[in-house]
Amino acid sequence: MTTAPEASPPAAPPPTALTEPRRNVGKVWIGGISTGMLGLYMAFFTPIQVLLPIQLADIDDRGKVAAFGLVTGCGALVAVIANPLAGALSDRTTGRFGRRHPWTLGGVTVGAAALCLLGLQTTVLGVLLCWCLAQAALNAGYASLNAGIPDHVPIRQRAVVSGWIGFPQALGLVIGAVIVTTLVTDLAAGYAVIGIAAAAMALPFVLSTPDPPLPHRARPPLSPRALLGSFWVSPREHPDFAWAWFTRFLVMLGNATGTLYLLFFLQDAVGYERLFPGRTADEGVLILTLLYTTGVVATSVAGGVLSDRINRRKPLVVASASVMTAAALILVFWHTWPAAIVAASVMGAGFGVYLSVDQALITQVLPAATDRAKDLGIINIAATAPQVLGPALAAPIVAGLGGYSGLYVLSAIVTLLGGILVWPIKSVR
Repeated sequence: MTTAPEASPPAAPPPTALTEPRRNVGKVWIGGISTGMLGLYMAFFTPIQVLLPIQLADIDDRGKVAAFGLVTGCGALVAVIANPLAGALSDRTTGRFGRRHPWTLGGVTVGAAALCLLGLQTTVLGVLLCWCLAQAALNAGYASLNAGIPDHVPIRQRAVVSGWIGFPQALGLVIGAVIVTTLVTDLAAGYAVIGIAAAAMALPFVLSTPDPPLPHRARPPLSPRALLGSFWVSPREHPDFAWAWFTRFLVMLGNATGTLYLLFFLQDAVGYERLFPGRTADEGVLILTLLYTTGVVATSVAGGVLSDRINRRKPLVVASASVMTAAALILVFWHTWPAAIVAASVMGAGFGVYLSVDQALITQVLPAATDRAKDLGIINIAATAPQVLGPALAAPIVAGLGGYSGLYVLSAIVTLLGGILVWPIKSVR
């Protein structure tokens, strides 16, 4: 007589930190993460757009262009490395305070201190070192905060929430610029206010929202070799993740090439200062930035609501990329101020929808729950790298390979191609 084999014990359920979220997040949670993101975007963009150019011009007026390129280029390189690295370490954090909140709080606190130090620097080297420290710390905070979407938001709500954390990307630049140009005009004080505001705006989310701890038994390997190996996500094993990365990279590259030379476009092609004597092209850029921001704010949440309601991501990514392509084509054929106004508004409207819907799509193609923050950091490279590559592509085109028309042709082609590449993704509709 044979005896039946003993049944194997049931597998232990995954820890709460690694389960797929099911319950919708509420208004307090959405408001907290949106406010935290707004503070981080202010800290990222206000120095680049306003404070660093002024500071470097005071240090070395004749070499300010080269110095600005060096400082921002090194900062972008640090961001490319720091974001996924901090994300990977966040994924492996097992303390009782959770995986994300310690990194968010630590990142914004160190970032605020670095910005305060940055405002005191009187040499290009000092500016470079402090800006790189700020980029490393702020990207650590951003990586952990951004991971809150796949950690806590169910798929049916992700586009709406992505819209709420997307429009601060455009709004942060405007609010930060207003603060340091009208309310706090001293350079050192401007850096300090922006840094302290970023830390203060992240604090309510950290203190008021849950962050389930990760048990030691569920922690991915933490050795340097295992950590380094985790940064390679095989396109063969995870093709949807690869297609999403290339989509983000190309759309962001098109956006970067279309906006980085906007000041020179107004000066050289539109003749803004001849059209409006007594005004500067800087004022024209500010007007276009406000129109662009208005478009982003107007469509980001609305696009997310529509995407969640119809349960579709890919058609809206293609549609938004097509709208941005149309905006670039306007500037191919018409080098006028009215055309620039229309293009900025159209570009902002398309980019707002893209921000919310594509972010939601990306959270649905992440390879593993154990590596959410790291994988989002890898995706973030697709958004950061174009800021470095864009000027390298744009400069020779503006100088002789088609001028500004050629530049916006490139922007249109790259953006449209990025939208088209979303179609091979199979796991998301």
